[in-house]
Amino acid sequence: SKPAIPDEGDLYCTMDDLKGCTGLALGSPTHFGNMAAPMKYFWDSTVTLWLAGNLQNKPASVFTATGSMHGGQETTLLTMMLPLMHHGMMIVGLPYAEPALGRTSRGGTPYGASHVSGSAHDQPVSDDERELAVALGRRLAISAKALAQADFGR
Repeated sequence: SKPAIPDEGDLYCTMDDLKGCTGLALGSPTHFGNMAAPMKYFWDSTVTLWLAGNLQNKPASVFTATGSMHGGQETTLLTMMLPLMHHGMMIVGLPYAEPALGRTSRGGTPYGASHVSGSAHDQPVSDDERELAVALGRRLAISAKALAQADFGR
């Protein structure tokens, strides 16, 4: 059985959790246009999974939040993708066919879901941000289901 998600405190996953995933939604706050240092440290410790190819052909999506409009959302999402691509994961983004992507005045990018929380981090998630996050989750779930059935000739 999998451990319950705690009501408070830091969320984390083990190497076994990661190895056993069918798909991955990876999130991090933005710190100077990059993922948070603990997230980078975590991915730097996944070499054993990389050597075994445990994450190959699994879909992944990324999401983030920033305090300001130009706080580095897109660079954070892109840098979060790099270790996933090295692991052989398939990146799922948001197409412009999603109406909220053309309409949003805050968060949301083709690279992944995002939220602008305001300098005091007190701004609620906008309707467009929520719609894009749900759409990204839906695309990830559909991709995970399809890829789990795929034969990659292994």
